[in-house]
Amino acid sequence: MTSTIVSVDWLYNNLDLPNLIILDASLKENQAKALSNFENLRIPKARFFDLKTAFSNINNPLPNSLPSPSQFEQEATKLGISKNSILVVYDNLGIYSSPRVWWLFKVMGFNNVAVLDGGLPQWIKHNYTVEAIPENEIYNLGNFKVDFQQELVKTKHQVERNIIDQKYLVVDARIENRFNGTVKETRVGLQSGHIPKAINIPYTSVLNNYTFLQPEKLKAILKPSSKPIIVYCGSGVTACIIVLAYALIESDNCSVYDGSWTEWGLKKNI
Repeated sequence: MTSTIVSVDWLYNNLDLPNLIILDASLKENQAKALSNFENLRIPKARFFDLKTAFSNINNPLPNSLPSPSQFEQEATKLGISKNSILVVYDNLGIYSSPRVWWLFKVMGFNNVAVLDGGLPQWIKHNYTVEAIPENEIYNLGNFKVDFQQELVKTKHQVERNIIDQKYLVVDARIENRFNGTVKETRVGLQSGHIPKAINIPYTSVLNNYTFLQPEKLKAILKPSSKPIIVYCGSGVTACIIVLAYALIESDNCSVYDGSWTEWGLKKNI
């Protein structure tokens, strides 16, 4: 697969593609308080990608933390994912949590993965078949192997250092009023505001309802940088929407500050 995103028409026409695995990355709850009309439905034969537990470090107090390579490899293997799999990932909000899964696979050194543009809402809009979500499915074990790409993940220490040396452009993917600190953070104990010298590109600005804008419009919004880019958000999920948007304009110099504002906002001095 050479595409970063695929259309619902492409997926429908390639459902019988050998080695294709469809991953459902839908979340039960999200910080945006967005609700789906399709919570109990899935694309036929999609496999649930448990972003909150199986594919997060639940021992880390920060939400949605990057799992260890060994944990990711084990859980991907249990989903039946192999080294030759072709992955298409979607969520039931259109574009929300699915880019996080795309990014996770990139971090783990697997590139044969794409996001379904528009996700389940776009699939249903095109009158393609859906089915009820069953429980406790078990798959034949895959042979997935991790090749961890450390450079795609940034730590708080690296972001702190960048305030001085400015080697990276830091992009905040949260909505404008959170960036400006004019609203109270929804997570308890977090201050309002943003990382010094960061710029704001809200994740909503690169979307048209629940699909990505066309590349020419993305270029006008993203303003490609000569510096490598660090993206953050509230907890590392919607930051990946911006990373994917950069990839759509052939800019692959992005990394994610995985702790994001949930970690940074605990600092005493912003």
